[in-house]
Amino acid sequence: MSNILILNGAQPYEFAPGSLNAALAERARTFLEAQGHTVRVTTVAEGYDVNAEVDSHIWANTVIMQFPINWMGAPWSFKKYMDEVYTTGMDGRLTSGDGRTPEAPKANYGMGGSLGGTRYMLSVTLNAPREAFDDASEPFFKGGSVDDLLRPMHLNARFFDMATLPTFAAFDVMKNPQIEADFTRFNAHLDAVFAEADHVAA
Repeated sequence: MSNILILNGAQPYEFAPGSLNAALAERARTFLEAQGHTVRVTTVAEGYDVNAEVDSHIWANTVIMQFPINWMGAPWSFKKYMDEVYTTGMDGRLTSGDGRTPEAPKANYGMGGSLGGTRYMLSVTLNAPREAFDDASEPFFKGGSVDDLLRPMHLNARFFDMATLPTFAAFDVMKNPQIEADFTRFNAHLDAVFAEADHVAA
């Protein structure tokens, strides 16, 4: 079995206290521990030790990033976490520079990561309905997918040489929540993703 780091990146607000993201993070922890994995959970809004978080990324075989989409990106507190933890880890623990060398200063940008063999999974909650994505007739995303929206997060992970696992998304969680159905889909997602990932790793 493997080591799994779960990052709960929700930022609590009065109108959205983060209970769904907390529940999904706890559901992932319970599910994965029952499968025999060792799990650490960091709730970003409660505070963290920067160097301990760098060490947890090194320790982990898989990092799950659980967060709501706020204004088309990660909440400010999770962005602050990434700014602090990932910048500190640029001492070689998470990446050795940006991948370029004095001999080839224009080549291989973003390829200096130190976490080869580590996987990551994004799990997000959105106010947008599922129908807003992957449909060119929809005027806002214009056919874009959830992963298109999350491209900066994927690039952050790639910068550290982490390999992607399929993304999970819970849609329309403010205006038309389907929480029990989301939990059922999340369980099935975890089951499929980690069964396949563990099979490949074996």
